Amino acid sequence: MRIRLADEDRQVIFGQCLGAAMKGRGRIYLEGELGAGKTTLTRGILRACGHTGAVKSPTYTLVEPYELKGYRVYHFDLYRLGDAEELEFIGGRDLFADDALSIVEWPSRGEGWLPPPDLSVTLSLDGAGREARLEAHTEHGRSVLEALAMEAALADMISDGERETP
Repeated sequence: MRIRLADEDRQVIFGQCLGAAMKGRGRIYLEGELGAGKTTLTRGILRACGHTGAVKSPTYTLVEPYELKGYRVYHFDLYRLGDAEELEFIGGRDLFADDALSIVEWPSRGEGWLPPPDLSVTLSLDGAGREARLEAHTEHGRSVLEALAMEAALADMISDGERETP
C-alpha cells in the first residue's frame, strides 16, 4: 500500500489512523532517510493512543516508554546503535511484549536481534510532502492494512458525497 502525504499535518493524521488500526499492540518498523518524517509519523501514532505532549526522537536514549490509557508504547530510535546486542542490555526483549506497541526507527541497525515486524513503513521525500509505503508481515499487519484501506475508501466516499451536494 502506498499513501501520499501532502504535508506534516497529513503525516500526523495518517499516524493517528495507523495507531488506531494497530489497537495498541504490535510492532511497526519505520525506515527512511534522515528528515523523512519517522518521528512525525510516530507523533500521530502516539496521539491515537492518548499522548498529548511533545514527541522527540529517543536518539540518545534508544527508547522512550509511554504509559497511555491502558496502552504501553515503546518508541525506539536505533540510529546511534553501535551493535544490535546493546538492545539486550537495556532490557529490549521485555519491551517487545505481545500486549505492547513498539515503534522502531532505523530497524536495520537492530537486524538479527529484533523480532519481526507486523508492519513496515518506508517513508520517502515526495516534493514538499512524503510518500509512505506500507508492507504487512503478519496477520495482525494485514488486518491493519485492511482497516486503513477501509478508512480510505470511506473517506473517499464522504468526499465524493460532499462534492455532489449542492
